[in-house]
Amino acid sequence: MLSSILSTVIAIMISILVMILGWILAKRAMSDREKSSPFECGFDPIKSARLPFSLRFFLLAIIFLIFDVEIVLLFPVLVMLTSSFNISLMIGTFIFISILILGLFHEWNEGSLDWAQ
Repeated sequence: MLSSILSTVIAIMISILVMILGWILAKRAMSDREKSSPFECGFDPIKSARLPFSLRFFLLAIIFLIFDVEIVLLFPVLVMLTSSFNISLMIGTFIFISILILGLFHEWNEGSLDWAQ
């Protein structure tokens, strides 16, 4: 009991220390607006310094990342199935895969998977 309280207090102290350090470093970085502006031989820039980013590509990458992480979550199920057959594990896996398939159909019907429109 005492060790869990002690580890909780230490974790809170470390997180507070990191937040204070981040706050101090952020204040130092925002000190001068001219230093953060783009520089072209002393003149104001003609065009925007940033290139436009495709929002469709970003959404497709996020969907891929979500489904990729969920596939990684299924690996322990395969390990458990090789050692023993458990009906509650099978029901939970079926529900998990059903939610994944429903999410995939929703994204498909919404048009998020269509690259060119």
